[in-house]
Amino acid sequence: MICEITKKDISLPKRASDAHKGNFGRILLICGSKKYTGAAFFAAQSAVNTGSGLVFLSIPEEIRPILATKLNEPVLISRDECDMKSDATLIGCGCGLGDDALSLLKRELSKEGSPLVIDADAITLMARHNLSFETSRELVLTPHEGEFMRLVPDFDNSRREEFASNFAKRTGCLLVLKGHRTITATKNGELFINTTGNPGMAKGGSGDVLAGIITSLIGQGIPCDVAAYTAVWLHGRAGDIAAEKYGEYSMTPTDMLCTLKSAICEVHKTYEANIP
Repeated sequence: MICEITKKDISLPKRASDAHKGNFGRILLICGSKKYTGAAFFAAQSAVNTGSGLVFLSIPEEIRPILATKLNEPVLISRDECDMKSDATLIGCGCGLGDDALSLLKRELSKEGSPLVIDADAITLMARHNLSFETSRELVLTPHEGEFMRLVPDFDNSRREEFASNFAKRTGCLLVLKGHRTITATKNGELFINTTGNPGMAKGGSGDVLAGIITSLIGQGIPCDVAAYTAVWLHGRAGDIAAEKYGEYSMTPTDMLCTLKSAICEVHKTYEANIP
């Protein structure tokens, strides 16, 4: 099955009036390094802006002072505190490719429990060290074309849908293959093709924003496949709103953190209008 995702396919759960932060997900983000503080920032802030109740950001101590001045809502924790329980976990955004990052990834893959979103450097580590996709956790991989080629060296971009479907079925992972008309592929062979987004989003940090949105929605209890294609649509719509305001040349991932709120608001207005 191949389905093009448009606004009519996107909805978010209505929130109960007596809800508290514990109802909206406790997520863990293992992100950032001395070289890539921005990746951790974008992932954490996008998760907050998408509605997570509690966001815990695990970072190296050396970058704590930087992120402590940039982030207000997320709780900053050390790398030693990653054993906490969470409703969803993200690993990889700006983590680097060193032994410490590899150890963290292996530890997360060996755990039981909530879904694990694997992005950026963690995908490269999976490929470089030939790590197994066999785990008790539900895995969500979010590679761009270059990262996917590390996992599938014979990848042919002209046959993206075929390769995405085959990979998801073979590994049992949920695959989000980023790029023009991003593909979400399930282990059952279903393909969800995105219809939002523009070339102005092709800037460093944009993928970290998407990873945070996906993890946030999964942590709020939305099934992984629905969370993934919903996140991709919202991410692209945020990019389109940013392009309308600032132009494709000048828009930035930082702008998208703000326009993400507008994209979510659009979805909520549509949802409210359709309530019987």
